[in-house]
Amino acid sequence: MAKKRLHAFFSGNVQGVGFRFTAVDVADDLGVNGRVRNLRDGRVELIAEADEETLKDFLTRINQYFSRYIRDADIEWLEASDEFKDFGIGY
Repeated sequence: MAKKRLHAFFSGNVQGVGFRFTAVDVADDLGVNGRVRNLRDGRVELIAEADEETLKDFLTRINQYFSRYIRDADIEWLEASDEFKDFGIGY
């Protein structure tokens, strides 16, 4: 199955609630590569690469964990670039 890239921006009360650390745990559990980081404007940016079904599961889990904090999610599906070898927190 071809790998995809999920590029998402989450807004709401998404900083200071463990979003990045939870994303790392979920990504490690599912074998997703990429990065998550806080942005200066209060959003969280997430880039994840894996097969499409795994990414959908990843997104579902993130939404379940943080549904009360996420006000909006701007999500884009792209072709994978394979630039990531693991999942980590960017600064």
